[in-house]
Amino acid sequence: MRWLALFLFVALPAWSESVVLGLSQNEIAITTSFDGSEILVFGAVKREVPVPDGPELEVIITVAGPSVPVMVRRKDKRVGIWVNTDAVEVDRAPSFYAVATSGLLRDVLRDTEDLRYQISVPRAIRSVGAPMSITDAPAFTEALIRIRSEASLYQLRENQVAVDEQTLFRARIELPAALTEGAYATRIFLTRDGQVVSSYETSIDVRKVGLERWLFSLSRQQPIIYGLMSLAIAIFAGWGASAAFSLLRN
Repeated sequence: MRWLALFLFVALPAWSESVVLGLSQNEIAITTSFDGSEILVFGAVKREVPVPDGPELEVIITVAGPSVPVMVRRKDKRVGIWVNTDAVEVDRAPSFYAVATSGLLRDVLRDTEDLRYQISVPRAIRSVGAPMSITDAPAFTEALIRIRSEASLYQLRENQVAVDEQTLFRARIELPAALTEGAYATRIFLTRDGQVVSSYETSIDVRKVGLERWLFSLSRQQPIIYGLMSLAIAIFAGWGASAAFSLLRN
């Protein structure tokens, strides 16, 4: 029995490290003038023993918005007109996803660990089914990643996590203006030699406030009133523009 206990002790990883995390803000308010935001993710590595010898500590930070199904359509030019030809529904795709790393992603994370924890952008998207007529289903997921990357909704920020003395770390994550409401899951992974040795998760609450919240709630809860109000505003704006134009002509 003592030999078994000794074997289990020796088999444990040589490192025992955990994350102590901080956020510059855990709530983001979306107003009518909201044009994006930036959060600072910072923290420290808590250890019961001195820094172990061997591979250096690396840090990966991910921030993910709410995940929903997305329909991706392919367009083709037919008789001089662009029309939708094929469509694939991606089962789950985050509305926003950012990955920040202390080094190149391929150097700080093994493929097997990426598969296990779903860290990289492609792994964060779940697409398991496609119509039998679609022979290149992965191309639709690649197109979704490309489109959202161009809109800064998907980000890979390599070498953007600063690690000091293998103990303190920090990174800035830029959030675009087009944010979806909900809880944004924030994960921190500590890795050595590409293996995850510790992880931590928290969330950032993103909500509409003020007039933006009132209009959003009205459109969902009282769509008829919202429609009539929008029509009235459009009529008033049209009348106002016409009156202003008439005054300018005179």
